[in-house]
Amino acid sequence: MTSPNGPAPAPDDSPLPARPRLIATDLDGTLLHDDKYVSERTIAALAAAERAGIEVFFVTGRPARWMDVVSEHVHGHGMAICANGAAVVDLHDGGKLLQVRPLERDIALAVVQALRDSAPGTTFAVELTTGIHYEPAYPPFHQDPGATVATAEKLLQVQGRVHERTPQQGPETEAEDEYAAPVVKLLAHHPDLTPDGFLALARTAVGDRATITRSSPSALLEVSGPGVSKASTLALCCAQRGISSDEVVAFGDMPNDLEMLTWAGTSYAMGNAHPDVLAAASGRTVTNNEDGVAIVIEQIVARRQAEGH
Repeated sequence: MTSPNGPAPAPDDSPLPARPRLIATDLDGTLLHDDKYVSERTIAALAAAERAGIEVFFVTGRPARWMDVVSEHVHGHGMAICANGAAVVDLHDGGKLLQVRPLERDIALAVVQALRDSAPGTTFAVELTTGIHYEPAYPPFHQDPGATVATAEKLLQVQGRVHERTPQQGPETEAEDEYAAPVVKLLAHHPDLTPDGFLALARTAVGDRATITRSSPSALLEVSGPGVSKASTLALCCAQRGISSDEVVAFGDMPNDLEMLTWAGTSYAMGNAHPDVLAAASGRTVTNNEDGVAIVIEQIVARRQAEGH
């Protein structure tokens, strides 16, 4: 198959899967260029995969509200796994939440205390299904100007339900307080520790009470509920479709992709990937800025066409 940029040989150390049924790809540092856009070559490759009968899942640490960068490039099902597995959304329906695997607030509070004790100077943000809120010293989210600023303990307080009465709704309608929405992710930032050092320290301090990973080049950790990861949610989605791990091709670049890359039957680390990802994946492609995902997809589709599928 010839791409808009010419023939695309697969990387030498990247064996192509036999009969893939689903492609699972991370976004930042993987599918997206560093400018946070999807290249024309990648758009064409994604469309070709869907035409060949291969589903494409975007599997990302991003919250659902930050999926507009790829929402116009979905084709068949339009499914995405967001917040490192905590949410499954339908991009064809404006990012509608189909499933949430929340981080319970009492667990999040325990993680906050453990990290305050073991890594003084840590600041926190709380990602809800309704938006993000953060502590005063936490690096501000310019994408979310409406965020509430308060201590993590305050943000994680369990809110009750507020009662609203309108003539249209009747006297016994309940509406959930915005801040009582499910927690999909706790974020922890440290100004001085190294990213991998902070990750190792946090995992030791927290143990199996929560899943802790990272995807940022800074010392920014992402905390999910126990057992919640890109891999575990992808496995659930695949089971619902009768797809085995051997029929999945996965792409990633950072530690939050590790479980997904080792679960999938065939996996590719980007040329710009973290060393642990390069070691864990079964194959390697070129960098995100060189359209590494598109190169592999083109090869997969070309072989299908050659085999008459």
